[in-house]
Amino acid sequence: MSRYKIIVNPTSGRGAGERAVPLIEENLRAYDLDFELVRTEHPWHAAELAQQAAADGCEVVVAAGGDGTLNEVLNGLVIAKQAGTADGVAMGMLCVGRGNDFAFGADVPNIIGEGCRVLAEGRRRTMDVGRVSGGYYPQGRYFGNGVGIGFDAVVGFEALKMKHLHGFLCYLVAALKTVFLYDNGPLLRIEYDEQVLVQRSLMVSIMNGKRMGGSFMMAPYSKLDDGLLDLCIAKQVSRAGIFTLIPHVMRGTQETHAAFTTGRARHIVVTAIEGSLPAHADGETLCTEGEQLTVDLLAAQLELICDSRRAAGDI
Repeated sequence: MSRYKIIVNPTSGRGAGERAVPLIEENLRAYDLDFELVRTEHPWHAAELAQQAAADGCEVVVAAGGDGTLNEVLNGLVIAKQAGTADGVAMGMLCVGRGNDFAFGADVPNIIGEGCRVLAEGRRRTMDVGRVSGGYYPQGRYFGNGVGIGFDAVVGFEALKMKHLHGFLCYLVAALKTVFLYDNGPLLRIEYDEQVLVQRSLMVSIMNGKRMGGSFMMAPYSKLDDGLLDLCIAKQVSRAGIFTLIPHVMRGTQETHAAFTTGRARHIVVTAIEGSLPAHADGETLCTEGEQLTVDLLAAQLELICDSRRAAGDI
């Protein structure tokens, strides 16, 4: 069995995953890594491949795709760990998606060549994992970067519809469009650890990582290994007011704006008293009209291959 299993989503980034395969193979061979590359064929296939790779004894299971592919591989490895078949297995990342937000918060570069260097160096760090239950996943789904409820989720839904825009521009245009589609947030009860907040909320972001949508810094001070989830909650404002919120989130300065509530917690329950919850986890749809979501932090669940230079502050 190869030491590295590379799980490529060929449709990531509108075909960028398949186009990246020759470059991935060339770089990994240059580092003389023992690897096997496989392609996903259907939704959740990456999770199944990750589980099998762990059971077969791979040392590093690598997600080559966007945030959705990374989410599936993470789910597969957490499930394998719970089954006792993932001891000593680390997760790696190669970025070929649009947002690559999970990788950003994990100190993994978004350039293929640099990503392969990181895999070859093999520096490991322990990361926390979130678990969200509700919507289409009453049994729960794991996430590495974050859960977005409300405005944030609708932005993601709209971005998926755009065929000719890529990266940050795609999400920015989707955000501007969403201002006119989602300007009346639901009345929510948000319980986080010992606190309760009841208000009409435009957006609730529950973050393990730092960023969503390519450049929206939902939790600029979040860390993957601090044992806490970071919250960014925006109360309902006018349509014009939404335009004033967006620059703050892009800069990560929302704590200075009166419309935002921030905090940290290990256990969060979001309930729609009036209205409903559109939501995603790592860009994967959790629900379009959910009633309640429960989110928990699972500390030190996985080992992750990260960039030693970034972690040391050298780049």
